[in-house]
Amino acid sequence: MLKPISAKAPLACRPHDHSHCVSNALAEAEAICGRQGLRLTALRKRVLELVWQSHKPLGAYDILGVLTEEDGRRAAPPTVYRALDFLLENGLVHRIASLNAFVGCNHPGESHQGQFLICRNCQTAIELEQSCISQAIVDSAKSVGFSVEGQTVEVVGLCASCQVAA
Repeated sequence: MLKPISAKAPLACRPHDHSHCVSNALAEAEAICGRQGLRLTALRKRVLELVWQSHKPLGAYDILGVLTEEDGRRAAPPTVYRALDFLLENGLVHRIASLNAFVGCNHPGESHQGQFLICRNCQTAIELEQSCISQAIVDSAKSVGFSVEGQTVEVVGLCASCQVAA
């Protein structure tokens, strides 16, 4: 028998108001960009807001669809990809390669490697921050003469909510 979802579970696993996630992410992005002298344009800010509206990875064409339908913008795919590239390069989002989609970074401004638990049912992505995982990868790579330049670990399974629902 599965336990109910704990209050200690990552926020992405618990029912909550995503507006807090969005407002926190936007405030942190503005602070980081301000400190680094970067321009957080209205489009970049809107793309970040859309990525943070849930904890489910969002593809570029999904973002483009919202910009076109809800915002009435005539954004082209390259425009959305440039905004995503900016957010990615500045540590504000992560790319989930297996889904070709993006998810907000829980630790912007901090140097870390991406580790994600991805629910195969509801598509929620939970970011982990386990330095021991990153270090194990670096150590294993070094033992075979490989130099790690970046890493993203994606683990697929069922989140606590989907396990309880099943």
